[in-house]
This record gives sequence, C-alpha cells and structure tokens, in this order.
Amino acid sequence: MARYTGARCRLCRREGMKLFLKGERCYTDACAFERRSYPPGQHGPVQLRIKLSDYGIRLREKQKVKRIYGISEKQMQKYYEMAINMAGPSGHNLLQLLERRLDNVVYRLGFAPSRTQARQMVNHGFFTVNGRPVDIPSYIVKPGDVIELKEKYRSNSQIQENLQVRVQRGIPAWLELDAENFKGVVKSLPSREDITIPIQESYIIEFYSR
Repeated sequence: MARYTGARCRLCRREGMKLFLKGERCYTDACAFERRSYPPGQHGPVQLRIKLSDYGIRLREKQKVKRIYGISEKQMQKYYEMAINMAGPSGHNLLQLLERRLDNVVYRLGFAPSRTQARQMVNHGFFTVNGRPVDIPSYIVKPGDVIELKEKYRSNSQIQENLQVRVQRGIPAWLELDAENFKGVVKSLPSREDITIPIQESYIIEFYSR
C-alpha cells in the first residue's frame, strides 16, 4: 500500500493546523508550522485569501483526518462504510473506529511519540493483544483488550522516555496505562469528548454521501 513519504510538516501547513505527525518536534520551536503557518508552495501566503467552496471545505476535512491517522483513501472509504452501518451517529462512529486502530492506541498510550512510529512498532511485532502477537496496525481493539509490549523490547530507553512523557501529558479516559508493566487496557469505547482533535466529522460523512 502506498504511503506518503514526503515532508510531514508540509501536511500540517497545508491543513492550517498542527497534526502532530513528528512527535516531540511538534511541541518545540523547531516545528515548521510555528515558523510558516501558511500553505506550502510558491504562492502559499496567497492561498490564505482564497475562499473554499462547500465541496472544498468538506474535502479538506476529509484529507485532514486521513493525514492525522495516516490512512489511505481506500481505508477511509472502508471506515465510512462501516460507520454508516453501525448504530448511532455516523460521524462519531467513524472517529471511534479510527481511534480504536491498534497503531493509534499504541500512540495514545505513549509507547511511541507519533502514529507513524507506532505503526512501525506494530508492524515489527512489538506488541501483543490479550497475550497474542498482533502486527496489523489497523487491528480494531475493543473494551477489555490488553495491549502489552513484548518483554524483549522493554529495556529500550526511548520507549521508557516516551511513556514518561505521555504520563505527564495525560492518558485518554477510555484507556488505562500501567507504565511499570508496559501494558495498557481499553476500558471503554472512546466518547466524542475523548477525541479532542478539532474535527468536523459531519463534513466527512457529507463528503462521502454526496
């Protein structure tokens, strides 16, 4: 599956907000968005004065979510189909499915500083779910699932540092982290209040249902 391999800071600038794609760098003055908050390209500052159409607004919202979670268009359409066939608000269902991806949960628990690195760690078999090895980043966790770092990776100083930083910044209410034992538990499904990323999910549903 094709993945974006270009400069990630360009994506934040294109969407006009920090997407936190580069871990700790995004929290420092080295963040490119802090220095150039206009869209990338020769005519970047000019683009700020261009008014988007209704279609453009919904397209940008969809692209923003894809970039935050690092998924392809095909995956996004799949999650949309799943969301509209679930009970409850389709927009919330969509965000809930994205939040429950294993790579996102690994990131939320603090094992990795970014979703990109979390995806790599899952791909390389760093984690087990309920005691069974899982190397599929798109694996959807459910309440009661236990995500645990394998024993041989627990001495990694970078992972230990990542966990300390995450504990300081806080863990989402729907997750529980046991940093000493390198494990996390999915306590419940994420509520809309737990998803603090500024997303207008209704625009995404409208985009695909047009």
